[in-house]
Amino acid sequence: MDPIHGLKLRALAPGDMDAVVALDAPLAGRTRRAYFERRLAIALRQPGLHLQFAAVSGKEFLGHALARVLEGEFGHAQPALRLEVISVAPEAQRRGIGRALHAALEDEARKRSIGELRTVAAWRDHDLLRFLDGMGYALAPSLVLECAVHGSALATSPEPARDTVEVRTLSAKDLEDVVRVDRHVTGRERGAYVRHALDEALRESGVRISLAARLDGVVCGYIMARADLGDFGRTEPVAVLDTIGVSPEYAHRGVGRALLEQLFLNLDALRIERVETLVEARAPALLGFILGAGFAPSQRLAFVEALA
Repeated sequence: MDPIHGLKLRALAPGDMDAVVALDAPLAGRTRRAYFERRLAIALRQPGLHLQFAAVSGKEFLGHALARVLEGEFGHAQPALRLEVISVAPEAQRRGIGRALHAALEDEARKRSIGELRTVAAWRDHDLLRFLDGMGYALAPSLVLECAVHGSALATSPEPARDTVEVRTLSAKDLEDVVRVDRHVTGRERGAYVRHALDEALRESGVRISLAARLDGVVCGYIMARADLGDFGRTEPVAVLDTIGVSPEYAHRGVGRALLEQLFLNLDALRIERVETLVEARAPALLGFILGAGFAPSQRLAFVEALA
């Protein structure tokens, strides 16, 4: 089909919300207004971390793309851009709009010295897989793992680790402690990432559910997690575990297990059905811990596009 005449790309604006929801609903099979409202609100508050584009022709809204800068999620050492949503109106598909939206994300990533785009897709989503293939994506060296919440051993253990470890919701006063733990675990200074993650945890309770663990009166571990509808085309309630860290001096004392147990209890009360995480294949210790906690391979695959 011929390209769209007069196609223009611009930043997504609050006034686009009705158009975004109307375009997305038939593609997703349900309305996801709450998800898009949260993502736009966060983007307006943290513009340096979010890229959101609209494709229009005159007054006609034809598509949108949402992406977020990864600063440290899933243990990544280098910044990346996470493609969360890219959608084109059915009547305008196969006319170069999706490619144009993706090119806009690539151009902005290069301007920010970001070297790769990452995303996740279900292996049965053939249309999306064909699109990613055409954009130059390849399988990432990461495993997408998941665990059902209800009935999980993490929420029903007869001898829970949380009985010996104090676990509570992260608060603003935990910032320095979490940065300290993260530095001990990763060997890197990631204060900006922790600060931004805490900002979302405190301001957007519907987006992040993050916890801190204490032993001997000090913070010795943390989990950064978020519960959301919508990322990567998901329509069911899912929580995403971004980062878990335990101070090396508190290893093998049940801290990580206690954090996961409390997370699963909280998510079960919120009727979240599943937890998903991404683990680098070259992180055998973390991979063993996550698998040992009851996670298993997901039906979703991780992809990466390296930018020249």
